[in-house]
Amino acid sequence: MRYPQGGGLTDVERAAREQIRRQAVTRFEAGGKNREIAATLRVSERSVERWRRQWREGGHVGVASKGSPGRPRLSDAQMARLERELERGPLAHGWADQRWTLARVKTVIGRLFHVSYTVEGTWRLLRRYGWSWQQPTRRAIERDDDAVELWKQEVWPRVRAPQQRTAVGWSSRTRPTSR
Repeated sequence: MRYPQGGGLTDVERAAREQIRRQAVTRFEAGGKNREIAATLRVSERSVERWRRQWREGGHVGVASKGSPGRPRLSDAQMARLERELERGPLAHGWADQRWTLARVKTVIGRLFHVSYTVEGTWRLLRRYGWSWQQPTRRAIERDDDAVELWKQEVWPRVRAPQQRTAVGWSSRTRPTSR
């Protein structure tokens, strides 16, 4: 089922749908036929068939609501543990350098809590708890400011300059043929 506004069912709507499935289960247990159940509950026969299969395979639990399919969230206790682990640094978690990347944090979350986040979801999670991206506090020792300025003045304008196009005539031998 698609929801054009980007949302899903509310808790109340989800409970109402689950109530309909429970009514269907009551009718399954009484020996009702799919077509009759679908007509009585005003749902499609295909839905009733799916519910019957779920009921056969999992009983009442099989047709129960699975809850909101929202993104997984870490509890406050889990987030506190994650912060402690991040403070230990990437070296403690097996990486060769001291850089935390979103992909690395995502991996640590998966290892610690068996919860899967996307890289973007990891960024949102960290930002929600007040973390921000890091910027080096000092410049690299190897940096040559004079060379950077020279490059900006001489090379960059040439790279940035629009390329001049010349009109090239097509001869009968080089013109692409259309088929």
